[in-house]
Amino acid sequence: MKLSPDNLPNDVDLLKQLLLETLAAKDAEIAELKHSVQRLLEQFRLAQQQRFGASSESHDYQGELFNEAEVTVDEPVELTADADAPVSPKQRAKRKLLPKDLPREVIIHDISDEDKQCECCGHELALMGQDSSEKLKFIPAQISVIEHVRLKYSCKHCETKGTQANIKQAPVPVSPIPKSVATPSLLSQLITSKYQYALPLYRQETLFKQHGIALSRQTMADWMMKSAALFKPLHDLLHQHLLTQDVIHADETTLKVINDERVKSYMWVYCAGADKPSTEPRYQGLRNIVLYDYQDGSRAGTCVSRFLATEQTVFNGYLQVDGYAAYQQANNKLVGCWAHARRKFKEALIAQGKPKVGKISKADMALSMIAKLYRIETQIQALSLEERLYFRRTHSCAQLALFKQWLDKSVQQVSKESPLGKAIHYSLNQWSKLSCYIEDSRLNIDNNRAERAVKPFVIGRKNWLFNHNHRGAEASAILYSIIETAKANGLIPFDYIEHCLEQLSYPDCDINSLLPWQVKLDKA
Repeated sequence: MKLSPDNLPNDVDLLKQLLLETLAAKDAEIAELKHSVQRLLEQFRLAQQQRFGASSESHDYQGELFNEAEVTVDEPVELTADADAPVSPKQRAKRKLLPKDLPREVIIHDISDEDKQCECCGHELALMGQDSSEKLKFIPAQISVIEHVRLKYSCKHCETKGTQANIKQAPVPVSPIPKSVATPSLLSQLITSKYQYALPLYRQETLFKQHGIALSRQTMADWMMKSAALFKPLHDLLHQHLLTQDVIHADETTLKVINDERVKSYMWVYCAGADKPSTEPRYQGLRNIVLYDYQDGSRAGTCVSRFLATEQTVFNGYLQVDGYAAYQQANNKLVGCWAHARRKFKEALIAQGKPKVGKISKADMALSMIAKLYRIETQIQALSLEERLYFRRTHSCAQLALFKQWLDKSVQQVSKESPLGKAIHYSLNQWSKLSCYIEDSRLNIDNNRAERAVKPFVIGRKNWLFNHNHRGAEASAILYSIIETAKANGLIPFDYIEHCLEQLSYPDCDINSLLPWQVKLDKA
């Protein structure tokens, strides 16, 4: 109601009460507007960081300052005999030597015969040594044609007598794709160029045109589909081996499929073991496997349960994932990801803007306490499984208890709608999963193993942009799985794929001999 002098009461007490109510309403309105402005500023800072800021999530951990004395006392001080010795300046970086097994062309640079005479006494100069330097030469890819000539033989006697002609000829050589010009080496080059180095088929088409070869992208796409069909039995066998592992990491990412009614389709990734061959005790006995899974672009929880339970094998180990609710449908022990929890506090720190001088924000404190958990993991990285478990129970448990106490206190002081409030609630809601990693020394503190495994797909997606249909996405999932699993086992994908295509061309191929940890490649 709009106030005017005519409708104001004459009683002083009523006027005071009306004034207080009006001021209270204005204060509430101002507080709500400030809250809205603060929320918009936080959204703007986050959007600005995502659009223009660095993608690194590193942090200087100013939150350590609030317990600097504790950290200083707890950390041991190592003294050496030359502790007071002056620090030498940074050594000049040295160029790494080129591999010795590369073909070498030696060029001798000598002076003329006239210059080999001493200018002082006229005697002949004697060879006293030499200086050598290496240059790296690049030879473009070579393309050659393999012409198969099958000789025919017939019986001249039968032909002259008029009886049935007896003609013999060598059988047709096996080929990954019959009646095509594609060889295992050519297919391996096309597959690795697209799925390992993110080179779309239309660019590869241009490269072949430079060599005078008309190889259309439609033809190459058809070869990709047929190659994926050849690799399907090997992919299924890797799937069965993956389900027998004790720990599996999972993640999902978006994918654009043209002939899909969804705006976004999804590709799943499941992996076990390490990124590469490792001697760390926690990876002993585990297979390094990376498998992509596409189920008509769906992101439903049934996709997880279908992948982890087949007719032959059912997964019964730990499943390490992020906070996506679809993983709840899997009948497995879920392990949370501290990298996701940390990322939300990092976003809250960015949304808050620059703090006041000398003031440490709650987001800084949270990041500092999470950093202590990661510092413990760094210290126990090379320890045995028993030592890792003991160290976690004596050190990580105590730090987790402190962080949980801080979360329970802070949740009552921060708005649930703010980025910091969302980060705190996420950690509290996921606490049983986040603290699960201390139960088994084979578990990681985060799900970065899966995030690293999905990264090659994300990089490739930025180049080839989309798949035309579900069949193409399924083929991409199979070929990405073969390449990433080969890399995780220390194999060169080109050599591995070429060898597999050669063997898979035979109908009686032994699939078990093609597993990355059992395969024997002819090439070094």
